Amino acid sequence: MVKKEWNKTVPAVQFRIARPTNQLDKLVEFYEKGVGLKKIGEFRNHEGYDGIMLGLPDYPYHLEFTQHETNAVLPTPTKEHLLVFYIPNRFERDKIAERLKAMGHQEVEPENPYWGRGGVTFEDPDGWRIVLMNTAGI
Repeated sequence: MVKKEWNKTVPAVQFRIARPTNQLDKLVEFYEKGVGLKKIGEFRNHEGYDGIMLGLPDYPYHLEFTQHETNAVLPTPTKEHLLVFYIPNRFERDKIAERLKAMGHQEVEPENPYWGRGGVTFEDPDGWRIVLMNTAGI
């Protein structure tokens, strides 16, 4: 595993990956109940938007999904748009994969064969892919 010292050239204390959707409830179910992320915040009717933040408690990064009161035109994900979860314990990785399968989500073949070596790939309800990778990360 490669760890490098951060020289603090970006003075940010937190970052969020935000993505719009037209099916907020389905995404919440996928990422909260399926993957196991925790709800760390949410809002309703904020200038026409509902949203939820999901992440790993006590970590300075998280996902935000927002839905406008009118359906938005959404970008189409490619097979290489990936959100990778590094899970060192294979048993724990497999529990998540089995939970997603029990919810009706099927494993998909990764575009890049690297992700098939130790990883399990799924598509969320919007078609964006996640990889449950059985390694300690980088």
